Amino acid sequence: MFRRLFPLVAFGFLSLAGATAHAAEAPVRERIAFNADWRFHKEAFRENEFLKGDAGRSGPADQPNAQPGFDDSAWRKLSVPHDWGIEGPFRQEYPNDTGKLPWWGTAWYRKHFTLPATDAGRRVYLDIDGAMSNAQVWINGRHVGGWPYGYASWRVDLTPHVKPGGANVVAVRLDNPPASSRWYPGGGIYRNVWLVKTAPVHVAQYGTFVTTPLVTKASATVNVEVTLDNRGADAEVQVATEIYALDGAGKRTGPAVASKAPASPWKAPAGHQVQLTQALTVANPRLWSTAAPQRYVAVTTVTDKGRVVDVVETPFGIRTIAFDAERGFLLNGTRLTINGVCQHHDLGALGAAINVRALERQLEILREMGVNAIRTSHNPPAPELLDLADRLGFVVVAEAFDIWGLKKTPNDYHLHFAEWHEKDLRAMIRRDRNHPSVIAWSIGNEIVEQGAREGWKVAARLSEIARGEDSTRPTTAAYNHVGSGYNGFQNAVDVFGYNYKPHEYAKFHEHAPHIPLLGSETASTVSSRGEYFFPVSDDQSKGQANFHVSSYDLSAPPWASPPDKEFRGQDDNPFVAGEFVWTGFDYLGEPTPYNSDSTNLLNFTDPAQRQRMAQQLDSLKKIAVPSRSSYFGIVDLAGFKKDRFYLYQARWRPELPMAHLLPHWNWPERVGQITPVHLYTSGDEAELFLNGQSLGRKKRGPREYRLRWDDVVYQPGTLQAVAYKDGKRWAEDTVRTTGKPAKLLLSADRQAIRADGDDLSFVTVTIADKDGRPVPRSGNRVKFTLSGPGDIIATDNGDPTSFESFQSRERNAFNGLALAIVRTRAGQAGKLVLTATADGLGSAKVMLESKGP
Repeated sequence: MFRRLFPLVAFGFLSLAGATAHAAEAPVRERIAFNADWRFHKEAFRENEFLKGDAGRSGPADQPNAQPGFDDSAWRKLSVPHDWGIEGPFRQEYPNDTGKLPWWGTAWYRKHFTLPATDAGRRVYLDIDGAMSNAQVWINGRHVGGWPYGYASWRVDLTPHVKPGGANVVAVRLDNPPASSRWYPGGGIYRNVWLVKTAPVHVAQYGTFVTTPLVTKASATVNVEVTLDNRGADAEVQVATEIYALDGAGKRTGPAVASKAPASPWKAPAGHQVQLTQALTVANPRLWSTAAPQRYVAVTTVTDKGRVVDVVETPFGIRTIAFDAERGFLLNGTRLTINGVCQHHDLGALGAAINVRALERQLEILREMGVNAIRTSHNPPAPELLDLADRLGFVVVAEAFDIWGLKKTPNDYHLHFAEWHEKDLRAMIRRDRNHPSVIAWSIGNEIVEQGAREGWKVAARLSEIARGEDSTRPTTAAYNHVGSGYNGFQNAVDVFGYNYKPHEYAKFHEHAPHIPLLGSETASTVSSRGEYFFPVSDDQSKGQANFHVSSYDLSAPPWASPPDKEFRGQDDNPFVAGEFVWTGFDYLGEPTPYNSDSTNLLNFTDPAQRQRMAQQLDSLKKIAVPSRSSYFGIVDLAGFKKDRFYLYQARWRPELPMAHLLPHWNWPERVGQITPVHLYTSGDEAELFLNGQSLGRKKRGPREYRLRWDDVVYQPGTLQAVAYKDGKRWAEDTVRTTGKPAKLLLSADRQAIRADGDDLSFVTVTIADKDGRPVPRSGNRVKFTLSGPGDIIATDNGDPTSFESFQSRERNAFNGLALAIVRTRAGQAGKLVLTATADGLGSAKVMLESKGP
């Protein structure tokens, strides 16, 4: 054991315990959901406000809206998490790249609450998991702090100004400047809010840090570092820790598997923090892995003169991680190829407002594809994402920044970097370092400093900060400038990440054979679900029409490539740890190739090529782009799988018998014309049949990842592929020419949902012919109604060119599919019936049930 003392002023209001727990006798610590019953007001929109480029910083000066006597009765009543931008309206004249939604502006949130008189003498904190952005907080008219970075989690201390036994008002002002993001950031208090109450002596914010420095099959050493925060008088405290195994739901499974009884009392001087470490041993540890995400919880109990004053629970996992320059990434000593995707933080039709079930659904779909890793692009994630990754078994690269001191947009994070980068980086790592899923800290993405002579020094400083907070995980960064591998940046991080550089893997490894290498961002293939354009070309700049991109999966921006090229790069260079594909899901904003995003010019080392690209991007700024969302996703914005899903599934789940044919087979205008057919399969050869006639059997050659029949002449009927593996029948797929749309089919991802006001059911509508076969090119308009204790909170169809409100109860199907999202009402159990109707197709119903706890 050792002890260190820190004055409490060291981190201001960055002092929050990391978890919720209750002693048996009394709630010595309370962490109360503080999401309900807020009042919201967004200041009037100023014409052309988004063109001014005014960051509009909000300071701590007294504001009428912050005063307790201010009349907010006319303000809108709502619950957070809340994203005002997703409510729209969509407007064509909004900037091209950020979703066509009004996410910028200034807004206020106010909440009235009463504290019981028994809270006198306790510390009271407000914890905000994320607010976009430039937040300032008042309690009872007194300014108590704030935080500019919209992706950070932070706390303010309400204690000096709250009134136990009386009425209180907390006010939050957000100032979300225009031109501050390259993608859709959302606006508002978009993550969860908590009211935390503790004794004066308590475990500090993020005040437990669990590490496992020695792990064998027989035992694991578990070190629990505890930081105590004394906001009261001098005290002498004792600290004890018990470790319990958790089941898949996060519940304890039996008695403690290890414990450390309190030693002699520790002196905790008033106004200081005390840090101590306890070492425990767990026999026969259950290791956390992606295949078996087994976890433990460390329960830390603090007593003062025999009285329990704090109890904190810290979930963690026992596992070992390592990046090796020759073997890639090792989890528990065994290579785990990183089959990863990059994910932005928005949840499609739900916007940026966090919802655990929506996140869980995304991960379930990605897991089906074979994904085992997530890169949080390009910012600290919601805490709930890491909780889910721990429980479901995903490894995570947690990323801190997209910008350092040099800007990408006029009002982005470069305005805050000098003052806030250390606070933001430390806050992210301290919050997230107990998650077994986190395997690396990314200090930046495609930062402009890559081209600066001494830019590597910034990277080195950020890595130094990260290692000071957590020496158990490596640092990394995502570099898109080829020169970053040779100009000093490669030595500033522990694991080097290349974006879109499979052709550089061998050269980099020869130059720096001691540095582990990762495909930190790959492919960036673009496609629209269910859209196919002819003729089919291997020129990746082709395949575009009507502001859509062909789903033959051969199209990509100039800096990127189809998936096949990245696959070859990794197969030729097996020392590469794996890849993070851009992106798992489509996201709001950045509708490449129909946008004016110029940040990737660093990918072009040839000056003439860079100039031509700059001119092309400049011309796009003059185009009114009818696109709201990206085309990069392997899954579309509504959560429907694109063809590419099966190309990655074939590679990442080779043990799964699967075959997927494309395109669909409804082409009446193409009778007699060449219509290429591609097959994605985990088999090694396949035979193609059209109306029972063989069109040939093909075997996949070395470094081939799809089977192609490029000379198929279209005839309506049945197209069938039979795949083989090692000469044996393995899997098959069939596509048929369908009849006309005749009916609707409804299917819910879950029919039983919790009556907690947050749980969701995602209901898919399929336009089908009379035989129940999906009609691929149909776009019938579907109307939704719901009966029972729930609400339709959003609809979508995955069409990146659709500007219809996500809150609309009507939606055109896009290539045969549409989506309705149903949410329960808190405390209201019962039956729900969702009905979909379409002219000429009748109606269809799906039964749901909202159940109590």
